[in-house]
Amino acid sequence: MKPMKRVYAAIGFVGISSSVMAQSHPLTTAMACNQAQSLVAAQGAVVLNTSATSYDRYVASGAYCGVGETPGPGWAPTRDVARCLIGSRCVSVSRGSGP
Repeated sequence: MKPMKRVYAAIGFVGISSSVMAQSHPLTTAMACNQAQSLVAAQGAVVLNTSATSYDRYVASGAYCGVGETPGPGWAPTRDVARCLIGSRCVSVSRGSGP
């Protein structure tokens, strides 16, 4: 594959409008559920606004979580789904808790 074709293929793969990608923290409610999922998968880890006043970090896998963190479900509202599973969120592992 020629270098320019690779660039075009990479741009087309993400499938997210340039206006959404240009934002520092894209707004999930401006994207379709599959677009938000694709963005998280392509970036690996990304901070997304879930409303005008809230944001969170979403990851594609636990490899993007820190020491003492584990991946948990990352739900967010999107343009077409009120509660879309767009990836994972890193959550602290509580120590010393047990039966």
